[in-house]
Amino acid sequence: MKRDAIFEFFRRLAEANPSPTTELEYSNPYTLLVAVVLSAQATDASVNVACRPLFERIQAPQQMVELGEDALREAIKTIGLFNTKAKNVIALSQALIDVHAGEVPRTREELQSLPGVGRKTANVVLNTAFGEETFAVDTHVFRVCNRTGLAPGKTPDEVEAKLEKIVPRPFRRDAHHWLILHGRYVCKARLPECWRCPVVDLCRFKPKTPPPGERVKSSKTKASAVRSASRESSKARIAKAPTASPRTAGRSRSRPSRLP
Repeated sequence: MKRDAIFEFFRRLAEANPSPTTELEYSNPYTLLVAVVLSAQATDASVNVACRPLFERIQAPQQMVELGEDALREAIKTIGLFNTKAKNVIALSQALIDVHAGEVPRTREELQSLPGVGRKTANVVLNTAFGEETFAVDTHVFRVCNRTGLAPGKTPDEVEAKLEKIVPRPFRRDAHHWLILHGRYVCKARLPECWRCPVVDLCRFKPKTPPPGERVKSSKTKASAVRSASRESSKARIAKAPTASPRTAGRSRSRPSRLP
């Protein structure tokens, strides 16, 4: 995608959603960090359901350590991989107390040194909690960047590196939020809703998905075409079938039985 098209791409997403943000519920950098760690291979909605009662009691690393791994595991048991996540949250909370005086660090390297925190999680925290211009590449961002041609890459790291280079200055802080939300609600994995996409003419994805009503008509047309082709094929086979010659037309195929 060329520079002018990239600018227009983000301009339209910004126009449609001027103030994008994460859909995870949190109250401070620590609860955001915990929520993002818990959201790995889980939906934001499921994490919010589990964390609402948890965050009513827990707002700081010391409180989480005092809660303990068993109680935390019980609180988040509705989330996938809850055993491993509970262990990591307790461990990272203890690390924050021991190494960072209970505060969430503000560098990617320090964040990634915490148990259960990868590059994507670190980027989300840096961007959402501290306003840094980072690009967290999750499955939605990865799909949108490749499908549209915005920033294609074979790995999340490749996509992130391209976004770092191409995203125009006015849109850098909120870019990954726009891409996540666009992938979650419009440019969906199984069936992108191209008919209501604000950047459809800039996107290289083909064929574009038609509106639901037109998809029904198209399916009926295709089915009718298949049936018609099948009939024509049957007629052609019948026309090509060999016919009996005048010499053999009246002969019986059966041989007379021999008398003893």
